[in-house]
Amino acid sequence: MVGTAPRTQTLTDLAKAHKLDFFLVSFTDLLGGTRAKLVPAAKVSAVESAGACFAPFACNLGLGPDAHDIAAIPDASSLIVLPWQPNVGWVASDLYLDGEPFAAAPRIILKQVCDRAATLGYDYKTGVEAEFMLLKQAEKGYRIADPLDDAARPCYDQLNLMRQFDLISTLVRYMEALGWEPYQCDHEDANGQFEINWTYSDALTTADRHVFFKYMVKTLAEQQGLTATFMPKPFSHLTGNGAHLHMSLWNGESNVFEDARDELGVAPLGYEFMAGVMAHARGLTALCNPTVNSYRRLGAAMTSSGSTWSPRYISFGGNNRTHMLRIPEGGRFELRLADGSTNLYLAQAGILAAGLEGITEHLTTGDRIDENMFVRGSEFPTLQTLPTTLIEALRCLEQDTLLIKTLGEQGSKTFLDFKYKECSDYHTEVTQWELQQYIHC
Repeated sequence: MVGTAPRTQTLTDLAKAHKLDFFLVSFTDLLGGTRAKLVPAAKVSAVESAGACFAPFACNLGLGPDAHDIAAIPDASSLIVLPWQPNVGWVASDLYLDGEPFAAAPRIILKQVCDRAATLGYDYKTGVEAEFMLLKQAEKGYRIADPLDDAARPCYDQLNLMRQFDLISTLVRYMEALGWEPYQCDHEDANGQFEINWTYSDALTTADRHVFFKYMVKTLAEQQGLTATFMPKPFSHLTGNGAHLHMSLWNGESNVFEDARDELGVAPLGYEFMAGVMAHARGLTALCNPTVNSYRRLGAAMTSSGSTWSPRYISFGGNNRTHMLRIPEGGRFELRLADGSTNLYLAQAGILAAGLEGITEHLTTGDRIDENMFVRGSEFPTLQTLPTTLIEALRCLEQDTLLIKTLGEQGSKTFLDFKYKECSDYHTEVTQWELQQYIHC
């Protein structure tokens, strides 16, 4: 099994080397959905040069049914052999329209910002903490898969973790075989919630792996009769699913965020990058929290565990999880904004663009706050708050010139159109809560 193939090898070469019969030629659309075609290895050479063709109207890419086909050109270096189906290889793809890179393709958007960083001498490296829940279908909706997992504070619970040992250990073994270097896994703060951490990489590889990780977790859960969900807030009383992102900038083998002379081990350039992220945080919220459900998690009321673990304010601290930005150790920081529904290609593109502006404009973060922001946040009236609804976040995105430019004219228009429609659809739905609340009006 391979995680990254040499760029000199073709998919035909890789098919022979790994005894592959098929390739899943995959791409991610603007809403974060994954699309794919199954291509026989005997025919993959033509796909590698001309692409696998898709009708773009059917793929949430903002083009009409009259549009020419979109061609998905597979990136051989992204090859992952399916551990549970070792005769099939998965490859991330870049989209082309009429022979040109498709400007509204999320992977293309991220690559463009990474290229911009490279011209400044920087390599953007990230790692993601992808939280998920294991559920079972019930007569009405879903329930926690493990009926014994019912503690008020289940985080790090050993029994709850080990009752899912078969699934978790299988995922870890597969990730080890793929070369991802998973280093720890735990039961998280919500009942039925888990997290597996793997070693950071360049941002494009992290985004590709995040897409595949979600596919792998869901597939293996289904094989055990379970439903794995990365939905931001499946249950109102439980902590939601985050996708906390750790990041640093590198110049060759040197981490340019690291400076041992600083109290927290962060270089001035690292603080400038953080300042850029903070300056654009309200617009970034739409990319990091792109669903109506996201705002059930973000800044929510307290959960049964006693904490939501999601930020409300645009603030930073040291090793303090109540802030939007946390500095757990020197040379990197964690952005706790994103949730499980995020399209990591778009989110990372926006974050990197914001951080680079912070560096080029020498922005400042303001003072570090060493307080519990869940309790004392209101005592800092000058702090901006994060958007509390998807509509508010979309309006912030619309007003953010840098982020709109990063997404491009077509990408930003399509994303906003889809998301405003999602808001409209949501507001036309009458909920059970409303019936119970207002039926006797």
